[in-house]
Amino acid sequence: MILKRWQKEGLNTTASAENSNILLSFDVEDWFQVENFRACISRDTWDTRELRVFGNTQKILDLLDSFDHTPKATFFILGWVARKVPELVRAVAEKGHEVASHGYHHDLVDTLDRRRFLEDLRYSKHLLEDISGRAVNGYRAPNFSISQDTIHLVKEAGYRYDSSYNSFGSHGRYGKLDLSGHRKYSGVVEMGRDFYEVPVSNFSLGKKVLPIGGGGYFRLFPFPFFRSGMRSVLDRDKTFVFYAHPWEFDPDQPRVTDAPRSFRFRHYVNLNSTAMKLSKLIQSFASSRFTTINSHLDTLAALKGA
Repeated sequence: MILKRWQKEGLNTTASAENSNILLSFDVEDWFQVENFRACISRDTWDTRELRVFGNTQKILDLLDSFDHTPKATFFILGWVARKVPELVRAVAEKGHEVASHGYHHDLVDTLDRRRFLEDLRYSKHLLEDISGRAVNGYRAPNFSISQDTIHLVKEAGYRYDSSYNSFGSHGRYGKLDLSGHRKYSGVVEMGRDFYEVPVSNFSLGKKVLPIGGGGYFRLFPFPFFRSGMRSVLDRDKTFVFYAHPWEFDPDQPRVTDAPRSFRFRHYVNLNSTAMKLSKLIQSFASSRFTTINSHLDTLAALKGA
């Protein structure tokens, strides 16, 4: 019913993906660090929890390696995870993917004052750079919680880009940005000199926004519906920004039984099909260019200077 309505109102199911860019991204955190379980799992118990993030991230790396054209992706890695499992950071970098920051402790940005947010940005960046031996250019806020009042601090901390804006306004934890008045091209928004916002992709029709960027929506929606939404975005922007989490590839993870039912549904729905869906996504858009966010910015900069 929903698919038919959106198709009727403008969801493009036939647009070509040729000469387009798909920016796969993964927010690297473990199953016990998600915001939906914060009330059930206190931070002081994290060290006692079963670490599954390395194995789940390796599943993603192996999946990407299984394709002849070797899709590249951006991994926004939590600083806490990097400190506990530095070999995960090195594995991502050695495979030629981009290492970026997801902050250190998975704090929502609006819970931190200016000083603490800058410390979080700088410390996580330097930690990831020390481990990977590479520059860290990108940041994504936990739960997309960046805002108009905090976006400038990402640039101040030395990042080239932020990828924290999700235009789906019906999620209470997502932040809000005013992108009007800024130049937009190929999925990128120029926020100032040498600083960019790379929003998660959604399908918009008038004032309606359909959240098709990834995560739980990727697991919940039937794949043909998701693929149709992607084609519409690619037809419009020539670029699609996708996100997921390593724990979404782990149907055998421990169950948190005392969380609210709605949170448990969001977290556990269709975990057993995530890997298969991602494989189908890559196969369906094989003619697209799968690249990292930073490499995409490099390409746009080169075209702009040509």
